[in-house]
Amino acid sequence: MTISPLIPYHTSALGQGVIMPDAKRNYCVFNEYRNEELIKERENALPYIENILKYTQDEKQILESLNVLNGMLDKKVNGIDKLYPTLSRFNGTTSPYIQTMLAGIYRKTLVPDAYGPLHRWMYQQIVFPNSPYFDPLEEIGGAIYEYNKQINSQNASKKYSNSLANKN
Repeated sequence: MTISPLIPYHTSALGQGVIMPDAKRNYCVFNEYRNEELIKERENALPYIENILKYTQDEKQILESLNVLNGMLDKKVNGIDKLYPTLSRFNGTTSPYIQTMLAGIYRKTLVPDAYGPLHRWMYQQIVFPNSPYFDPLEEIGGAIYEYNKQINSQNASKKYSNSLANKN
């Protein structure tokens, strides 16, 4: 399998030109062309994005990298759940922007270990809200809801299986 030379080119530029939310716009603006090019590379781009997320301290680079992963999840790219050990590096963040992006990713991957950080962020944003331009609780609460829905579905399936076994 040939790796496109555009992957290192585009990943090295992640974070450049990102426009953060402000009083007139409650979302980040990313380089959509760059993001779409990386999303098209699917699993081939994951090691490059993971490498950035392992080492960067730059919030804009983190956010754009997470945005690419989120887009990949929408395109059903495999292996993003395996990046949880790298993504968990940001579980202690107080950045509402990173919390919101990660909550969206965790909502789609449903990695069990991400459930606790979501609750911590929910508590932090209720007690110490720090986002003047949007409400991170919407995405964080939505992610918790998806986890609870999955847990309830699994429990209902087990109860149904047990009730069938008890009838015999």
